[in-house]
Parts: sequence; structure tokens; C-alpha cells
Amino acid sequence: MQAVILAAGRGRRMAPLSSVAPKPMLPVADRPLAAHVADAAVAAGADELVFVVGYGAEHVRAYFGDRYDGVPVAYAEQETQSGTADAVRAARERLDGRFAVLNGDNVFDAASVSELFAHDAAVAAHRVPDPSEYGVLSTEDGVATGIVEKPDDPPTDLANAGAYVFPESALDDLDVPASERGERELTDVLAAVVARRDVAVVATEEWRDVARPSDLLAANDRALEALEPRTEAVPPTATARGTVRVADGATVEPRARLDGPVFVADGATVGRNAVLEGPVVVGPGARIGADATVSSVVLLADAAVGADGSVRGAVVGPDCSVATGARLAGVSGETRTSAAAVVAADASLGGGLRYR
Repeated sequence: MQAVILAAGRGRRMAPLSSVAPKPMLPVADRPLAAHVADAAVAAGADELVFVVGYGAEHVRAYFGDRYDGVPVAYAEQETQSGTADAVRAARERLDGRFAVLNGDNVFDAASVSELFAHDAAVAAHRVPDPSEYGVLSTEDGVATGIVEKPDDPPTDLANAGAYVFPESALDDLDVPASERGERELTDVLAAVVARRDVAVVATEEWRDVARPSDLLAANDRALEALEPRTEAVPPTATARGTVRVADGATVEPRARLDGPVFVADGATVGRNAVLEGPVVVGPGARIGADATVSSVVLLADAAVGADGSVRGAVVGPDCSVATGARLAGVSGETRTSAAAVVAADASLGGGLRYR
């Protein structure tokens, strides 16, 4: 079965990070968000991945190429971002038989994706405390009976989790009219299929819509815990505790302390006496200076935290420099990922700046 992965959107709520890469290509632990989606699809038995690309298409093509984990990869261009049904319609000529559709900016429970793929027609759902922000499913005996998009009065707490298996006949339903939001919605395609046949509802144990920087931090927190530890590149004079994975090409200097979950990518540097309090992702080529402290942080490629700096609860853009002695804080409330300070690409923060 072919799996269509939607990766064409810019992700405006993820700005300014989405100005340098499409949201599905932002890092979650050791690989992009869309790669986690692709991994789930491959594990579920997809025999081809079809990425719908648009904004930042070159990032997606460069990473996945023409084959991923032994599975062929194809691409379809969505010329204008006019909704999820329009995105799948861009791939219509490439599809043959029943097909799956997965949002490229969601984190899925891989087991539920495998269960989804076992049905001829199915939709994934997740119980949420406030379903009014999502498409909301009504069900009876495990079968979908209806779906309504972002209702003021939700009929259930079952949010559409953005993962589907459609019968081949759904290809004829993709030409749906634009919604009140001016977009062609995949939920309207699902409603058309539900009206003429049974569509199984598969409950997901784990699902996250990665819409904002705080969601990206939370997704990294969860994904980092699942990594296999690797600390061969950590010198005896440094400390690694908990789930810590350091790439062979990374540098960890003496007396640094890494309290997991932590991932340090190839080419990254952790300076002398630096303290990393997980969840922390140090991207390729990123640098943490001597005596600096970072906590609940994602540093994108070639970002830097200067010596004696402190960064907490933040996603730091590529090539961004947080100057020596600077203080950056983005966490409020009791949850580490309740808020996120975001630093734009190519920005520079002077010493002593504090962000709350």
C-alpha cells in the first residue's frame, strides 16, 4: 500500500523556525519530524512513500532521496497550499489502489499506524481534553459515523489524528469544495467515504500535533527517551547520566555534565564544564560554550550558546548565536515545555538579555 505523507505546508505557528525549513523537517531527537512519520509507515508495511511537497521542498527531497529504508520514494508538488484534500489531490495521478495518508507534522504511535494499515478504510483518533481545535469524530461500535471540523460544541472528545486509510474510490472524492476557511479539507473527503461505507476508528495511545515551538520541545522530550544510549565519545572526565546519545563525530570536553535525555549530533561541541539538563538536542555543528547551562532546549544546525550562557525552554534557530553570558528563558508554569522562547535564524542576542 502507498503512504502519502503531507509535507508541503510552511507551519506559520512554528515561525520563525519555519522560515528556514518546513515544519516537517524540524528535528525530533536524531532525525526530522517527517522521518518519524515515514518510519511508522514503513514499519506498517508501506511499499512506497509519496511525499507531497511545496514550501521548502528541497529540504524534503535532499533528506529522503528516491529510496528511504529500502522503500521507494516519490514526490508530488502542491503548487499552492489550499488544504489537505488539495494536497492529496496533487498526488492523485501517482496513486493506485487503497492508500494511506499521514500528516508529516504529527507524532504517531507506530503500533496504531500498523493497526490502521490493516483496515480497508480507517481513521486514527485520539482523546483530547479540548477537541474544539480539531476535527472531531462521532463513532458507533468502532466505526465512524461522522466528522465535524473544529466545532464550538464537540459531539465527542475524539480528535482526528491526521492518519487515514482510504479505499481507491476516495480518489474521486478529492475535488471537494472549499470550506469556510477557504481550503479543501480532507475531513470532507472522509465524510464522503463514511457516508457510503464502514470506516474503522483506530484509537492512538500516543499522538501529538506539532504546531508550535512548545510542541516541538515536548515531541523531543518523548523521542529522546526512546533512543539507544551511546556515550563512547564522552571522555572519562565528563559525566553522562540517563539516556544520553552522542554521535561519534561530536566533541564533549572535560568536566561537562550531560543529564539525559540528551542527543548530541555529529560535528557538535559541548564545552568544558557545560551542563546539559534534558531534554536537550544539540544539532549538527551546534556549539555549547564552556560553563554554559542549557535545559529543555533544541539547538538547530550550527547554533551556538556562548560561554557562561544559560538557555532554558527554547528552540534556537540555525546559525543563531546566543552571546557570552546571555540568559534566555522560555518556560513558565510547572511543565518544562509549557512555553518556548524562539530565536530566529541568523539572529544574535547580546549579553545579559532575558526573555520570558
